[in-house]
Amino acid sequence: MTETSMTEASMNRAGAPASRSSGTAAPFAALLVAVLSFSLMQTMVVPALPDLQREFDASPTAVSWVLSSFLLTASVATALLGRVGDLFGKRRVLIASLGVFAVGTLLAALSGSLALLIAARAVQGVGSAAFPLAFGIVRDAFPRERVPVAIGLISATFGIGFGVGLVVPGPIVAALDWRWIFWSGLVVILLGIAAVTAFVRESAVTSPGRIDWTGAALLGAGVVTLLLAIGQGTPWGWTSGPVVGLFVAAAVLLMVFVYAGKRTDDPLIDLGLLLRPAVLTSHVTAFIIGFGMYGAFTLVPLLARTPPAAGYGFGASVTGAGLFLLPMAVTMLIAGPLAGRIGAAVGWKPPLVLACLIGVAGFAVYAGAHDSEGAVYAGSAVLGIGVGFAFAALANLVVGAVDPGRTGEATGVNTVMRTIGGSLGAQIAASLVASRTVPGTRFPAESGYTAAFVMSAVALGVAALAALAGPVGLRNRPPAPEPAPGRSAAQECTERA
Repeated sequence: MTETSMTEASMNRAGAPASRSSGTAAPFAALLVAVLSFSLMQTMVVPALPDLQREFDASPTAVSWVLSSFLLTASVATALLGRVGDLFGKRRVLIASLGVFAVGTLLAALSGSLALLIAARAVQGVGSAAFPLAFGIVRDAFPRERVPVAIGLISATFGIGFGVGLVVPGPIVAALDWRWIFWSGLVVILLGIAAVTAFVRESAVTSPGRIDWTGAALLGAGVVTLLLAIGQGTPWGWTSGPVVGLFVAAAVLLMVFVYAGKRTDDPLIDLGLLLRPAVLTSHVTAFIIGFGMYGAFTLVPLLARTPPAAGYGFGASVTGAGLFLLPMAVTMLIAGPLAGRIGAAVGWKPPLVLACLIGVAGFAVYAGAHDSEGAVYAGSAVLGIGVGFAFAALANLVVGAVDPGRTGEATGVNTVMRTIGGSLGAQIAASLVASRTVPGTRFPAESGYTAAFVMSAVALGVAALAALAGPVGLRNRPPAPEPAPGRSAAQECTERA
């Protein structure tokens, strides 16, 4: 058993460390604000893309890098900083990542060129480390019985911020201009930094070791190259030389990363950890869930904004289109904690499988009844339950399957897997929608949306099968037993290991 596991066992026997014995409401609220600040800024810029295109007289491809640059650096930072937090303290690294996030947001608000805005968004992506670090802090500092529900709420906050970020910018841009999206986001980030600094204590659980810079460089290059290939698949063509070359380069870089990791004593990502059945199940399922679910965040507002003259759509404004996702945010807020309670009682396989099946139902409503506003609202509400269950179950599954000193690393990888799956799914969904247009117009044909929604439903059905293939006992591990009289904690832990 690892040193950190023995530390946790001794803390459990004593009752609780100091941070557990104090109240958890204020630290938890601080973590929610920190996580919300990141999830909001992921999508708040999306409704402003047309304004940015006019402001900088840029092409749609150039403006798309405002989103892509954020995604690329976020994917690298999530994996790297999750591990750094395990090594040097999760609170310390969380505050540092939020500080970099604030600097990037300030630069974005002050940007006078598209190039500077893209660079600022790349700096912002570092804030993505908030998710694995928040999960790790909850696992280290909160009473064990509260961990599943707390993780469920944090997971739900991701989707809530994602959805709300598509609604709020409309009125802001209409009343002021696009820069105020970043000024308002900066306020939330600074509140998050202040709250974490004031209320969150540093965890005593760390994992001794060093940073594998070679592994970090290889993993970062591999993930960035892979996401570039996915992102450019539609505009360049999936079988074009540059896209195929990027996929090949990504495969080579990731294989070298695996090879180098086997030859170092302290790899950035413990490959043996990834192959544990519960962890492997969560990563594979996260990839497929991301593939299936992320299209809804962009396709539903686009469908809602399509004028009825195209034969479908509701002609909604930017703000009105975002409102179609609000039921998803509401049901996620309820579903995340509920999934935590269910998983804590019966294990994480049931809520994870149920999440996928509920997602299938939500996309079935989108596919079969998107000519009715009420049906789209209902589909969003149903899908929100599935997303809330899925995010909560995945996070809890990973946290319960690894040692405390590897929580940031494992949850970081899970987030990256979901991001890669989501990027791929969103690109393929966009290709399906754009494949045909209404004759005599520039609007996509309705059949493209139907095909994309059906694809997402099928993907979530496959995700349910992947979750079913996982081990039966997917549940958080129970507290360490008391040592026998006259025997030390170290002796008990060593023998159990």
